[in-house]
Amino acid sequence: MQNEINILLIYTGGTIGMVKDYETGALRAFNFDELIGNIPELNQLDCKLKGISFEEPIDSSNMNPGHWTTIATMIGENYGLYDGFVILHGSDTMSYSASALSFMLENLDKPVIFTGSQLPIGDLRTDAKENLITSIQIAALQEKGKAVVQEVGLYFEYKLYRGNRTTKLNAEHFEAFASLNHPPLVESGVHLNVHYNNLFKSYRVSNKKFKVHSNMDNNVAVLKLFPGINPSVLKSILNIPGLKALIFETYGAGNAPTDEWFLKALKEAVNKGLHIINVTQCSGGGVSMGHYKTSEKLKKMQLINGKDITTEAALTKAMYLLGNNVSGKLFKTIFETPLRGEMH
Repeated sequence: MQNEINILLIYTGGTIGMVKDYETGALRAFNFDELIGNIPELNQLDCKLKGISFEEPIDSSNMNPGHWTTIATMIGENYGLYDGFVILHGSDTMSYSASALSFMLENLDKPVIFTGSQLPIGDLRTDAKENLITSIQIAALQEKGKAVVQEVGLYFEYKLYRGNRTTKLNAEHFEAFASLNHPPLVESGVHLNVHYNNLFKSYRVSNKKFKVHSNMDNNVAVLKLFPGINPSVLKSILNIPGLKALIFETYGAGNAPTDEWFLKALKEAVNKGLHIINVTQCSGGGVSMGHYKTSEKLKKMQLINGKDITTEAALTKAMYLLGNNVSGKLFKTIFETPLRGEMH
């Protein structure tokens, strides 16, 4: 007889955890004792649920690395007690949080599923119930006593994506997220369809112990390149006191202007030890430095090749590597190496 599967729900805040007070019209955070009442279907799931919450649930617009550490610590403290984790989170910064947790949780062999909703649980047309129920079902999937999903995922509108491959693309549609450079891990229809070939595979060759990394260094910035960027803007960003890494969103396959002042400013920053990570500002595709003339010199000056990584994953990966005191000499090599399936 199979042991009962235990799933821990972690509520950080966000629309999915809100219940409408129909007398006032205001939204308030539910507590987990009310959850079963709002979603009686949870009683049909073949697993045992427990919920914990941030002491003060937050809007995800207020999410920061300290909150990521809180989530990672909650998972670490409960890792031996539960078979899977579902994190209820506001959608605005969910891709950042899912990316961050993928790096902070090393040698993960259990599912950590982020989900949320565009409408509160109590609304007539809510997407919260389906997202939550299916996220729990996926977190409880096991074969031969092992979790099917052994990575950080993000579930929204019938699809489970690798968390560090996602970007929020729509503020109004139920299909709010996309993963343009990596296919879905699981799709929900009449049945749950698991795409085994798309799952993160490192666990199959590794029996290393699970580890939580809690240090994230936020001395990073993002600069989106645009036509007409002037020297004072570029130089002011490159010379921010204490800045250690810059996520540089370039055009297309990693292209940028070839103006002498522009290239000189970048080269000076790199020589001073600033890690500049070249990512594309396109929603899909990736960087291929040297493919066009407009990126040849960026490659020569040793800008870091972000390949097909998302901005969210690039930012959180940089925070993670800096927080783990990766040496300046090794930073480029390690960043360009896939750690959690975040790039090809």
